[in-house]
Amino acid sequence: MRLLIKLTAIGAVLLLAAAGSAWAQADAKDLYLNKCATCHGPDGAGKTAMGKKLKIVSAREAAEKMSAQEMIKVVTDGKGQSMAAYGKQFKPDQIKELVDYYRSLAK
Repeated sequence: MRLLIKLTAIGAVLLLAAAGSAWAQADAKDLYLNKCATCHGPDGAGKTAMGKKLKIVSAREAAEKMSAQEMIKVVTDGKGQSMAAYGKQFKPDQIKELVDYYRSLAK
């Protein structure tokens, strides 16, 4: 009986961890679609009107050229006149999840 209780507790913890991860990914996707897709495109290709105007590279090309940490810095601090800084608007963990989502579009 004790083993069953322990296994149930372990299962519940694993389920919550998986659900939390999926929720974070969904949250990052929604954030990306609301704030980034206008320029970077919903698929990360950068082939939107604004993306073409700003000569935005695809997620694949960006991921090859920049580390996740470099991307986090760009999202946090902005980049020149074309990329707004989001460091005051989003929490650091949201920015990391956003960058992770964007980098996942490169695959």
